[in-house]
Amino acid sequence: MSGQHKNRPFMMPQYREGIPRAIQPWIYLIIATTFQFSGGVYMGSLSQMMGTMDMMMEDVLMCLFCNLAGMAIYFPMLLHMKFRFTNKTLLTAAATGILICNLAVPHITFKPLLWLVCFISGICKIQGTFECMSNIQLWMTPKRDFTVFFPILNIVILGSMQLSDLLCVHFIHHYHWTYMHWFVCGIMLLDLLFIKICIKDFRFMRKFPLFGIDWAGMALWAALLVQIAFFFTYGDYYDWFNSRVMRMSLITIMATLGMIIWRMKTIRHPYIEPKMWTYHRLVPVFIVITIAEAFLITEHVLEEIFLSEILHYDETVSVKLDWGTLAGVWIGCAFCYWWTHIKEYNYLRLIGIGLFSILAYLVIMYFSIGSDIQFSQLILPVIFRGFAYAIMSVTFLICLHELVSFPHFFQSLGILQMLHMVVGGVLGSAAYKQGMSYYVPDNISRYSGIIDRVEISKSQLHLNERLSIFTDQVMQISLKQIYGWTIIACLFIFLLLLMWDSPVRRKLKKMPAWKEVRREIKNSFWRSSHRIEQT
Repeated sequence: MSGQHKNRPFMMPQYREGIPRAIQPWIYLIIATTFQFSGGVYMGSLSQMMGTMDMMMEDVLMCLFCNLAGMAIYFPMLLHMKFRFTNKTLLTAAATGILICNLAVPHITFKPLLWLVCFISGICKIQGTFECMSNIQLWMTPKRDFTVFFPILNIVILGSMQLSDLLCVHFIHHYHWTYMHWFVCGIMLLDLLFIKICIKDFRFMRKFPLFGIDWAGMALWAALLVQIAFFFTYGDYYDWFNSRVMRMSLITIMATLGMIIWRMKTIRHPYIEPKMWTYHRLVPVFIVITIAEAFLITEHVLEEIFLSEILHYDETVSVKLDWGTLAGVWIGCAFCYWWTHIKEYNYLRLIGIGLFSILAYLVIMYFSIGSDIQFSQLILPVIFRGFAYAIMSVTFLICLHELVSFPHFFQSLGILQMLHMVVGGVLGSAAYKQGMSYYVPDNISRYSGIIDRVEISKSQLHLNERLSIFTDQVMQISLKQIYGWTIIACLFIFLLLLMWDSPVRRKLKKMPAWKEVRREIKNSFWRSSHRIEQT
């Protein structure tokens, strides 16, 4: 029977008659890519949204994190929805949701409502992507080999992120920032038209009702994730605990976390079950992915400051670096496929290669900071960054599949994505912003003494030009200092990982704890004294 199943041709019975079988999975792959092009807001239009909608940078970043939170929180629900509704229904709902959200975003000025719309858009985005990719999984790998599936999946996801950014900046340069939303609405309409004409309702198994789902637990996890994003995104703006808003936000975070733990321990089927946390080496995986994401978020904080404030690049110039990132992503996914599927090497060493790539990116950026560098010098570090991001994304998904049994896989995947998409990013972003808030004033106070009347009289530059050059130099020094601390932290984590994977550690016996040593000595003494009494 297994041989017959293996040789059975791949089929997609949800298609209507007349669609060539050879192109059926390719169409779903394209639809998945269109879902990944969508978003609540688009970071390429950051400055334009801030000017048009009277928003701060923190407001736009909060919209982004709400979109990512919607994607992360929905992972445990994906299988429930797949067993309850047909593929056509889910794809139609996802495309319609993204269409409505993209139509609404440019017209919403009330920020909590805007965050809610972005959150719903994230849910629709991951639902549509999952429905497409899960239906063509056996086409990509008939044996359900996740060392094949996850690299291809990340080529679609990470590649679409870069192409979406490129397309958004192109629309801004030639038209208006809202044209990206209209473009996404257009491709969603095409998806809906195709689904209506070419897809039929088909069930591969009997319908399962949506019973036994902890909806309140899902709402609490969503609230916790959004509260954490708010706390670390607006922390520097509200001056942290000097503000009543931040103090109340911390209290609500602790209260929500307490309610989640209470429900987890008291109800029969919580949204995230306690047993999920007990798998061996799962918690270290969560910690490492959070730290790695905190290192990689330098792209959206330190690197953006360097490109815009020091090099004074326009968005149309800075976005060209996305081609280097895209090349790094493709190389990283191909390398993961070669490492895990063809060679079947150690996953821990692949994580080490990913951390080393992050370290290489940070070191090259540290030595590249200056106002006189060429644009081509920035291509190599962004290739390393894309390479590292692909390796981390693929490897941790594979590790999760190896560590966790199927009943808890999607729950652990949800926690992984919460840390990967939201928590690690907001923690790193808050740390770098706080570092800039400290080092820039500190360096101004340290070096402002060089600007006096004597120095100004010697210089041929005007005072305003002199101050502009001084400010740029202070920014460069501050960026170098923060990059330096980040390099030290990344090197420390990399060395810890090397020690964990050391060949000596695998060959030597594990050193016993002091409690075991004391017990052995006590037992040895008791046996010797007992034998003496016998004699």
